[in-house]
Amino acid sequence: MPERRLFERFWARYPAKFKDSRNEYGTDVFLRDASAAGVRINTRERMFLDDPVALEVEVPDGALPMALCGRVKWTRPARPGGGAAGSSAWDVGVQFPQVDFMKMSRLFQLTLQP
Repeated sequence: MPERRLFERFWARYPAKFKDSRNEYGTDVFLRDASAAGVRINTRERMFLDDPVALEVEVPDGALPMALCGRVKWTRPARPGGGAAGSSAWDVGVQFPQVDFMKMSRLFQLTLQP
């Protein structure tokens, strides 16, 4: 099956939390990788197609957390050791409603640093 992505996906592993959650970053959700069109997260929360998702990602650049919003495009059980603690973790693809190159460049720049 040919690759359908318009934008290259890059490794971006950062602790995150669901917006307005009282939990600490990385307790329930981790960012795993990203592209200009969306992100893959790992979470213990069961999500379903087209669910709205609002995240805050703790990015180690000293700035405020990055807010990301989108909708669930796909979901599957996570492989063991995939991120969020617990045996019932899920990998979830979140698609953004519009491309924000400036926001994604902030993440991408950090992946280039040694």
